[in-house]
Parts: sequence; structure tokens; C-alpha cells
Amino acid sequence: MKAAAVGARLVSTGETMADQEDNVTIPGYSRLLQMDPYLKPYERDFKRRYELLQKQLLQLEEAEGGFDLFTRSYKTFGVQRRPDNSLFFKEWAPAAEALFLTGDFNNWDKFSHPYTKKEFGKWELILPPKHDKSPAVDHNTKLKVVVHTKEGKRLYRISPWAKYVIKEEKSVIYDWVHWDPPQPYIQIHPRPKKPTSLRIYEAHVGIASPEGKIASYTNFTINVLPRIKDLGYNCIQLMAVMEHAYYASFGYQITSFFAASSRYGTPDELKQLIDVAHSLGILVLLDVVHSHASKNTEDGLNQFDGSDSCFFHSPPRGEHSLWDSRLFNYSSWEVLRFLLSNLRWWMEEYRFDGFRFDGITSMLYHHHGIGTGFSGDYSEYFGLQVDEDSLVYLMLSNHILHTLYPDCITIAEDVSGMPALCRGVEEGGLGFDYRLAMAIPDKWIQILKELKDEDWNIGNIVHTLTNRRYGENCVAYAESHDQALVGDKSLAFWLMDKEMYTNMSSMIPMTPIIDRGMQLHKMIRLLTHGLGGEGYLNFMGNEFGHPEWLDFPREGNNQSYHYARRQFNLVDMDHLRYCQLYAFDRDMNRTEDKYGWLAAPPAFVSAKHEEDKVIVFDRANVLFIFNFHPSKSFQDYRVAVEVPGKYKIKLDSDAVQYGGHGRLDHNTEFFTEPLPFIHFSNNLCCITIPLCILMLTQFRGFCTFILKKLQN
Repeated sequence: MKAAAVGARLVSTGETMADQEDNVTIPGYSRLLQMDPYLKPYERDFKRRYELLQKQLLQLEEAEGGFDLFTRSYKTFGVQRRPDNSLFFKEWAPAAEALFLTGDFNNWDKFSHPYTKKEFGKWELILPPKHDKSPAVDHNTKLKVVVHTKEGKRLYRISPWAKYVIKEEKSVIYDWVHWDPPQPYIQIHPRPKKPTSLRIYEAHVGIASPEGKIASYTNFTINVLPRIKDLGYNCIQLMAVMEHAYYASFGYQITSFFAASSRYGTPDELKQLIDVAHSLGILVLLDVVHSHASKNTEDGLNQFDGSDSCFFHSPPRGEHSLWDSRLFNYSSWEVLRFLLSNLRWWMEEYRFDGFRFDGITSMLYHHHGIGTGFSGDYSEYFGLQVDEDSLVYLMLSNHILHTLYPDCITIAEDVSGMPALCRGVEEGGLGFDYRLAMAIPDKWIQILKELKDEDWNIGNIVHTLTNRRYGENCVAYAESHDQALVGDKSLAFWLMDKEMYTNMSSMIPMTPIIDRGMQLHKMIRLLTHGLGGEGYLNFMGNEFGHPEWLDFPREGNNQSYHYARRQFNLVDMDHLRYCQLYAFDRDMNRTEDKYGWLAAPPAFVSAKHEEDKVIVFDRANVLFIFNFHPSKSFQDYRVAVEVPGKYKIKLDSDAVQYGGHGRLDHNTEFFTEPLPFIHFSNNLCCITIPLCILMLTQFRGFCTFILKKLQN
């Protein structure tokens, strides 16, 4: 293939590959080294990665006319209607002996419409319009690609570029349906601007209803979007949209990469959902899965052309032993075309605002993270264990997305801690905007699971929340969908367990378990929100302490939908305390929107007192104060502040409307004093405040609140 040689550079006599790498210049590499000088010994690794990226871009320019045209391949592959209403079909099936098209349009004749073989494994077919000038294949009718293999087998396949697939009620296999509506939905609202503070509502359309069924895009648009807006989130991360045959995979075993899941409705209904979200000023990110693909053959990519490779590496490299799925060959030209065009498709056709890339750790390393504990030693992130094909694919994806869509947001799910993951490709980084702070929810679960309240290690909590690479943005979260799945428990369930079913009424006194659970639920969230990162994420329903885990219908639960839903109705019952947790989450986001701590530099922690269980920090000229002591409150407590002046309470977890005990007077004004404070220089001021005045012995100490300096 001509394109494969373009951009290659011959090594002259005596010139080694190391010499080549020494000649590579990364424009912004010095900025990366200024932030982290310990990366200097790995300069050649960064140069090699950057050179591979530049070669890839050069090849795209010379062989395909640039990445803009290359990533629009969804307009030439699959099925396309031309201006004269003829239909053009194109596939890549390099191992196939012959290809035919069959379907409703030809009464499922297996041989009447053969594709013509082209160069590089391509196959093409043109269907002229009918006598009445209408397309030969009607909108909403079924199609199949018939693949004849060199071994004489006849396979029935769905086009990898299929834009709509459905499953009949009693069927197991999905069908390819030609989607070409006469009056498609036209989105009218512009994309919102990229926010400085990213507050993400992680959501799954199918479970977004109290009813025991698969909910729809339309239900989400009408009933859930207003709640997200009210809660103060400015971004939605939509899960399980790319079509997946097995509902219980949570959308992580993709079968059709260009098809929006039909179980929730039509493509037009998803477009409307995104359009309405944009009208509310809310961005929508797609949870994109390019790390692996389902093993399904009849309705997936696997063995599309009859071979064990095609889009994937041949086994064993092409199989993920834990996920039981196929792994892409990122060095393949046509795989790059497919995946990069897939990103472009979701941005252009549906107007998503960016992506959360799933399973990045599996892509970055040949060992896929299996049986590997990352200690943080830099040698773990470089060398032969790194899969540079997929690493360069991620660099290429981010470069293309951010070049074409400057406000595009990309988030990486990586547990390894790869350095420069969230630095620009011009610095030698991978180009992501954010990484998920995956250690934080693990820490909260571990604490609630293993420790008594009095044994909490305050310093360790603060370390976990602040232990992130400087200059690389993190999305912090106390819990995501991972912690809500059956087999694990949400924070609310860890805190209150079965009492959530019997003692959440505000018409009866709070039991000690509900009291503790309510207060810690709020405090954990605010501490994570304020200290843990440059973005914040919440999984739907967890904001009000959803009382049940998630379990999708499967054989093990008799195909029940009872746990595959979110009970938003609980929030609407004023006599239940769920609405109090909801109110706190809402006001926490609104307070952040007003003061912008997520967009501010990392917090200055002035206190992490082990005996008192007190945490105090400044961020964005806001003073955060937490008392995690299980039984002890403080009437007067001196803390350090950076900015002198007068302060007032702006958010208080102990307020009655949030299920607290109302122990703080919000009319009180707090004045700083120019006094020295232990461990800090004299230019810090002190402020004396109450940390929940102890009124009755059964009231616990747990509380948190925010003080804001008033204008002079």
C-alpha cells in the first residue's frame, strides 16, 4: 500500500534509531520538563512517540488529503445516498472471497447484488434508483452483507458502518436497518461554551426512570434533563449509547460502533436529547469504547470478513483474557480510518461535545494492566511494556479532535497514572483534558468498609484527595457507576444499609445510623468536590443517596428490571430525607458555580488534625471547614486563613433543610485576627469559629461548612 511507505525515513549508514530520535524536536517539551524534571531520562521515549505521531499525520496528508477528509470516511463507507438517489455501498473485508448485499429490497436474494472488489481489501456496490426515482432500499428496511470466505463459508454480517440496528422482541441477534428518514431531526441549538468548572452528571438513559423497564431517550429529555439543570451540573456523560447486544454489559461490549442504541429509541430522539441539553447550557459527552469490542460475530465486528483478524490483532494479542473481547489493531490503516471516523461521526452527526475514553489502561500497555500493580515508578510507563501503536492512536485522536473542535473535552479513564496523559501533544503528552481521579472512590469505600469512625486517618484522606500530577486536570468523584453496581455498594448503602428502607422519613426522629449516614454522605461529597480535582462527577441518583445498587436483567436475576432503574420519585416525596440530600448536592454545585473553586489552583490545606478529625483548606478565596469527629463538637475553634477580613457562612451541611441539626447561626460574622498560627508564618490570619456546638449527647459532631470572605 502506497500510504504505508509515505513519511518513512531511511537510516543512513552509521545512523542509529537513537540518532533519529535525537533529531526530533517536540515544540513544547521544555514546558513539560519544567513541570516535572524527573521525566528527563525518558526524553527519547517522548521523542519516539512524537515522531510516530508526526509520521502518521504526514501519511494522512499525502495518502488521504489530510485528517479532515480521512475522518469523514463515514460519508463514503457503509451505505450512502447520492444526489440522484442511487445508493453507494462500500466495505473493507480484506480476507473475503466475495461480498453480496441482500435484504428486504431484493427479497433476500443471496446472489443478485454482488460487490465489486477494489484495491486494499475494499468492496463497492452501486444500486440505481427505482423507476419512480426513489432509492432502491427504503428507509427502515433490513439489510445484510453476505460474506463468502476463501474456505467456502457463507457468512451473514452487519456492516461495521451501520448507523441503526434493532433486535426483534424474540430474537437474539441484532438486525441492520437502513436509516434514511425523509425528514431527519435538525438540531438548532449551538454547543455551549466549554466551562471553566466542569461538573459532570454521569447518566445511563435506560435506567433513568423509576419504572422497571428500559427507559427512552425521550423520557430522559423530558424528565431527567430538568433535574440535571436544577442540580447545577453543566455536563452530562452518557453511558451505553454505542450499540451493545448485551444490555447487562453496561454498554462496554460494543457491537455496532456507529449506531446509537435502538433499545432507547431512534437516532433522531437522541439528537433531540442533545439539542435540548444544549438549549439548557449543558454539554453532553459520549462514553466512547475504543479499547476493545464484543466477540459477537453475526451482529458485531468480530470475524467480519471470515478471518480472525480484520479489525483486530490475531489471537492471542487480539483477545482480552479478562474481558473476553477483541482488541483493535491500531497500526492498521483501515482500523485508524474506522475509529477516527467514529469519533468524528458522533461529533458531527449527533453533536456530542467530547468523549470519556473507557479502558485507557488496557490500551496503553501490552499487559493491559492485568496482574500489574502500578507503584508510580516512572520506569513502568516507558519501555517495551507500552503499546505505542495504541498510545499514538490516542495522541492522534486528541490532536484531531482539539484541532477541529477547540472546545472539545476528552477525559481518560486510566488507573496507571501515565505521566503527561493530560498534557498537550505539542509537549509530548497524550492530549487529554482530564483524567479520572480513580483512587478517590476506592479510598472512600475502603474507609467505610474497614475503619471505625474514630480510626479515620485524616492525613491519608487529604493525601489521597490532593495526590495528583501538577498541571494535569483531574475529575474527582466520591462514587461513579462502578461503585453502584451489584457486588459493590454505593456510599449511601455502605453508610445506612437496610435502614434506608425503613427510617428515611422526616416525620420520625433520625436514628443514629441515618444521622451518621446523612451527615457523612454530604461531607464526603463536599470534601471531594472542593479538594479532589479540577472537575467533579456524580453518577445519577447518587446525589440523593439512591437506596439500591444497579443490577441489569440477566439469567442470574430472572431477567428482572427491579434494580435496573433510578427511583427519582423518592426525591419528589417531601416527607423522605432523600430530598434533603438532593438539596445539598444542588446547593453545593450552585455554590461552586458562584465561587469557581474547581477552576482555581489547588487548595491550601491549613489543618488536618488527627485527634480532632478536622480538615481546613482555602480554595478560590473560600474557606472549607470539616469536622469528621464522630462525637465531638467544638464551640470555639481557631483555624488559619490566607485572606484577612470578615467571613460569613455560605453553605452548611448542618442546616435543617439538608437534614442537619441547625447548630450554626448563619447571621454570625467571623473576623480574622493577625495572630501567628502553629506551623505557619505570621502573615496568616486566624479566625475563631464553632464546629457544631454540642447541644445534646446523641448529636454527633459531623458537619462541614463553607465560609466566604465578604467584600471590604
